[in-house]
Amino acid sequence: MGAVPAETSVHQNNHNTHPKYRPDIDGLRAIAVLSVVCFHAFPNWIKGGFIGVDIFFVISGYLISTIIIDSLKRNAFSFTEFYSRRIRRIFPALLIVLTASFVFGWFALLASEYMQLGKHIAGGAGFVSNLVLWEESGYFDYASDTKPLLHLWSLGIEEQFYIAWPLLLWLFWKQGWNLVLVTTSIAIISFALNVANVIVDQVAVFYSPQSRFWELLAGSIMASTALRDQNAQMQSGYKPHPLMLEVGRGRSFEIPCVMNKNVQSVLGATLIVLGLSVITERDYFPGTWAALPTAGAILIITAGPQAWLNQAVLSNRILVWIGLISFPLYLWHWPILVFGRIVEGATPSLQFRIAAVVASIVLAGLTYKLIEKPIRLRKSDKAAFTLFVLMILIGGTGYITYRSEGLGFRNSKLEQVLLQFEWDKTYNSTKECKARYPGPGRQYCIATDINANPTIALIGDSHANHFFPGLSEYFKRKGENLLNVGAGACPPFLEVDRGEHPDYRTLNCYKRTKSIYDYVKNDKNIKTVILVFHHSEYFRNDVQFIDMLSQINYADNYDNSLAALVRTIRTFEKQGKTVAIIYDMPEIGFDIKRCFPLRPFQTSKVSCSIDDILIDEDFVKYQAMMDIVLKATSAKIFYTHEYFKGNFPINMEGVPTYRDSTHLSIAGSMFFADKYSF
Repeated sequence: MGAVPAETSVHQNNHNTHPKYRPDIDGLRAIAVLSVVCFHAFPNWIKGGFIGVDIFFVISGYLISTIIIDSLKRNAFSFTEFYSRRIRRIFPALLIVLTASFVFGWFALLASEYMQLGKHIAGGAGFVSNLVLWEESGYFDYASDTKPLLHLWSLGIEEQFYIAWPLLLWLFWKQGWNLVLVTTSIAIISFALNVANVIVDQVAVFYSPQSRFWELLAGSIMASTALRDQNAQMQSGYKPHPLMLEVGRGRSFEIPCVMNKNVQSVLGATLIVLGLSVITERDYFPGTWAALPTAGAILIITAGPQAWLNQAVLSNRILVWIGLISFPLYLWHWPILVFGRIVEGATPSLQFRIAAVVASIVLAGLTYKLIEKPIRLRKSDKAAFTLFVLMILIGGTGYITYRSEGLGFRNSKLEQVLLQFEWDKTYNSTKECKARYPGPGRQYCIATDINANPTIALIGDSHANHFFPGLSEYFKRKGENLLNVGAGACPPFLEVDRGEHPDYRTLNCYKRTKSIYDYVKNDKNIKTVILVFHHSEYFRNDVQFIDMLSQINYADNYDNSLAALVRTIRTFEKQGKTVAIIYDMPEIGFDIKRCFPLRPFQTSKVSCSIDDILIDEDFVKYQAMMDIVLKATSAKIFYTHEYFKGNFPINMEGVPTYRDSTHLSIAGSMFFADKYSF
């Protein structure tokens, strides 16, 4: 989240003077940060709480641009002083939270988790968390609610804006360009990129600075408009309205508007409340939806501090105080919630989440009073340099932890044994494979021998991908070359797309997989195609089924999936290929790691003896589908469920053959290497 407020009190110096303090903006910050905190702690209470990030983007863009433009106007802008202030403002609290996360993770995280934390510490310290998370994104990746530093993505976007925008403003100013026009033009381009690509690749749009800068630039437009109006008034000799901004004189900014300012601020608040109420994770966000909180924030800020809502509500002492601690509050709340989830192995109790929010507020208050504020007011370049060095050190420590695979020497002997059966992500894809078989956004791409033509293709979602190690070994022994392609949560149905889903962002299965599936269909070297998919994932009617050929349109998704599967098999068979299906493995309903008391703080453990784990999952529809497929096509089926008892999810030796609640471990995948019969 962009909870990085610019200082707003007047400083008597010749450089980078800050506009007069506006308590109502701190109150707006409080609304933003409380929305995000409540969304993370109590997601069913405020489903659109994540839009608080967008409010912060607008605030930050407005305040920072006001500071820069005012300094440029007085010919007093200093890059050194600007970034020194940024460092003293942002680094202290961030350093404390990064360090605390590293220390707690040392005792609470397994090696694979600590490795990921180290990577995110390095990304957070380098302000590129959004780029790191963008690269990681995907269904098969670690769940977002197990990443203690996930929230630093927005800080990365803000800092990237802070790096680029001051230089651009300085150049525009020196060239004498119209700041309102050029800023608006850039914002329109950024917004257009956001809207045009949000359906194509929502993850990229969410994390990309190019498609998020328009929100910060919206704030910058307010600041540059203020300067334009002031210059026009000074040249005409017209006395400005007392509510118009005179940057550097401490007055507040308003865009000239016939609308009553009280109505304007209430309308802005209404847009924000509407966004909090109607926007959900299932929507194509940011897209056009982000315009709601952005417009709401603009209306409130431009209404000025004298508007009734701004004065009576947002300037309330409690909200102002929360606004002042909003940055450390944002930094603290997410790691506390995530570490609670990791230790518990499940969503923490309501009591824990309430306590976590209270603890976050207390820690934020202490951080602000004892660390952030004293360092910020020190006004010392030496302090900024020291903080910069410390940030390099903590970032370097995180990177070393990542490169050292989570400092595995910390682990117990049991964990070291278990890690041998975890999942190596090189079984997902390789750069060499993606370079040889180009396709937009497909997630899995790996071959037994990348230098040889594939003779077998495995296509499907993550439930296909987890069979690859064992399948690869099986076909290698037979002198065949297996190519594994597909995308998480995307069915291996040709010419089919799926729409919104309650648990994942936009999937765009059709665009992600079409080119690679066409390759498999048309390549004469590929003699056999193996299809696998999560057996019940596509039967649910809350998943939107889209047939790109407009041939399949049943009321029930089970019928849609059956028709699509049969059509896919027949299409491959017409190309002279043999088609096989691997019978899907059941979900066990809990994370297999809970069977092993690995964490020092672990408080819950399920009973995991081989006799206790009984799978009672409904495979009736799936089995009926397989029966129809056998009659309607020449496909073969390998029945994995015959081997389940005594071997999965833990075998007789106590080795985990699942790696979570639904996917096989390497050991589980390799179990079938000598069982297949294609």
